[in-house]
Amino acid sequence: MALELRQQLKLQQQLVMTPQLQQAIKLLQLSRFELLETVQQELLENPFLEESAHDQATLQEEERASSLEDRAVYEKQIAQNADWEDYLGDFSSTSKQHSSSRDSEVSEEGLAYDAHYATRPTLESHLLWQLRLSRLSDVEKDVGEVIISNLSSAGYLQASVEEMAQLSSQPESLVENVLAVVQRFDPVGVASRTAQECLLVQVQMLKYDRDPILVALVTEHLEDIEAKRFKPLLRKFRLNIEDLKEYLDIIQSLDPLPGASFGIDEPLYVSPDVFVYSIDGEFVIALNDDGLPQLQLSSLYEDSLQAAVGDTKEYFQEKLRSASWLIKSLHQRQRTLYKVMESIVRFQKEFFINGVSQLRPLILKDVADDISMHESTVSRITSNKYTATPYGVFELKYFFNSALSLDDGSEVGSESVKALLKKYISEEDPKAPLSDERLGELLKEELKVNIARRTVAKYRTALDIPSSSKRRAFF
Repeated sequence: MALELRQQLKLQQQLVMTPQLQQAIKLLQLSRFELLETVQQELLENPFLEESAHDQATLQEEERASSLEDRAVYEKQIAQNADWEDYLGDFSSTSKQHSSSRDSEVSEEGLAYDAHYATRPTLESHLLWQLRLSRLSDVEKDVGEVIISNLSSAGYLQASVEEMAQLSSQPESLVENVLAVVQRFDPVGVASRTAQECLLVQVQMLKYDRDPILVALVTEHLEDIEAKRFKPLLRKFRLNIEDLKEYLDIIQSLDPLPGASFGIDEPLYVSPDVFVYSIDGEFVIALNDDGLPQLQLSSLYEDSLQAAVGDTKEYFQEKLRSASWLIKSLHQRQRTLYKVMESIVRFQKEFFINGVSQLRPLILKDVADDISMHESTVSRITSNKYTATPYGVFELKYFFNSALSLDDGSEVGSESVKALLKKYISEEDPKAPLSDERLGELLKEELKVNIARRTVAKYRTALDIPSSSKRRAFF
């Protein structure tokens, strides 16, 4: 067979992801705060984008009213101060020299709003502050800084004494002595190497170390206490239930994570993207446009666009197309979000009337078919989006859940089953907690659903609820 070169024409259709389409898809899955950052960045980079004149006029009017109000208050304070100065004259308690120097200082009212609040201290800064106020020598303070710099967020020591001795170029005995001092700083028990050491330091500070039984429970039997294996402890120490309970109350009052309170992150507040109101039996959907700039094309560059030539004209045209497409994509995003939320309200109407217990099964395909969109579009628009309902703020993904078949052929949502599980467990007797098998029987009585014990265990684990043996209260 001879080899030859041949040309052939072939016609086919192919979907190409243009940059504009990629931008529109990206806008769909952005959260509210990410969307605000993206819009602000585009306003800075694109000369053809600007905020609506109505929004700018409103903002200028508010700033003008605020400035006039501030000036009136300031002039009133100046008048009051001047009257008192004229009245007191030379008998004023502050000299003129001191008064003039005070006027040169920055007034507290002139500072930014967040400047009135001190920054939250970290565990390291809190310990270093105590270290500098201690009576340790300069060498011991240097060793203390090495110890403090090797602590975890929970307050435990992450380096050995040998390693810290090498870092500080000091003997291990000195490091041990300084470590004992640091462990008694606030919070007590910090810089410990184990949980037993941490709790033991706190016991010593409370003067409870004179009781050998308490010391033995802390140093040798923490695992038994955690697993609630109390009978061997009663036999070993020859205690009754009441005495053991007193020891356990003391141990439970101790803090096994002394540095955890300093490592708590600042709370993240959720701003709902959609509000759902119940008005006269009907549900009204309102998009949250608060803080989102209303964009429009700027008319300042029309003459420049017409006069531009070459690369400048091409740059202007590209920015103009980008601005137009961004405005269109934002409108499309809000329209899609509204349609998806409207469909969710139709499917989950019983939830918005009666609460979580009436949440029905729902999948992305149901909403996609209802609004004639692709499932991927519904998935993107429901990611990182929140809605405020009469029963609280929920992520849009929350309304999509799997189904469990009932005896009558209908279905119930898995989130409804989880809500009932939480209700049953919260109302149980702590001394006789409900087993997974008993929870399954209660669910069958309530929902008429045959649910296996392992399914109950799976839902209970998803809710971060321990088993019945670990929930049992012996006292």
